Amino acid sequence: MLSGSLKLENNGPVAGRRKAYWLLAICCVLAAGCGVRSDMQDQPRYEVYRKSEFFTDNRSSRDFPEGTIARGQLHENKAFYTGKIDNPNLSAPVATTTDSSGNTLVSSFPNDIDEFPLPVTKELVDRGQERYNIYCIVCHGPNGNGDGMIVRRGFSKPPTYHDDRLRNAPVGHFFDVISNGWGKMSSYAYQVPPADRWAIIAYIRALQVGQNPDQNLKMNSKTETNSAPPPTAQHGETNGGKP
Repeated sequence: MLSGSLKLENNGPVAGRRKAYWLLAICCVLAAGCGVRSDMQDQPRYEVYRKSEFFTDNRSSRDFPEGTIARGQLHENKAFYTGKIDNPNLSAPVATTTDSSGNTLVSSFPNDIDEFPLPVTKELVDRGQERYNIYCIVCHGPNGNGDGMIVRRGFSKPPTYHDDRLRNAPVGHFFDVISNGWGKMSSYAYQVPPADRWAIIAYIRALQVGQNPDQNLKMNSKTETNSAPPPTAQHGETNGGKP
């Protein structure tokens, strides 16, 4: 009995220490999950457009250094990304007229390319139809006559694609209008990446051919004047659609 009593007395403190260790470990785990964090997301930083006392212009949002080019955004193929010839004459005059609806119409196209900088395929035209039905049909209508739904409800009517001026306009003109806007139409460069702009233009040409089957429109490709091959069409690009 005596030896048994001594054994119990010796094991009591050991068991107590083990319980204490386990309790301490559990507390450490809970503290790690709920305690203070020191991640980068918690460091002092400026919110967007917040005033900064550090910079002389008080802007916390800084411009990119001059010459900065994001990966994959070099855009060597000028024709594909601008719709312009390799060495455009920036001082060349552009003739314009005004129609009965008050639209300012371009009647000369000195720097625009006149042939597609990528192959015109059925897949490209089908993609263009899909994008056209999203971005263009509301103004230009299903057949390109300028009778879209918002025009029927009072918005200014855009020019029809089927007059001689736009039937004979180079494809670069449509790309320029989609990219930069014209008249009452704003730029769609943010909504529609370059590959989709060319797809829309291919579909517009298809509409023109459908309405004027005897018209000889240029639907072939041309790459000789470009310094780089046309990039693969990536429809998910971030970096408009109704000329």
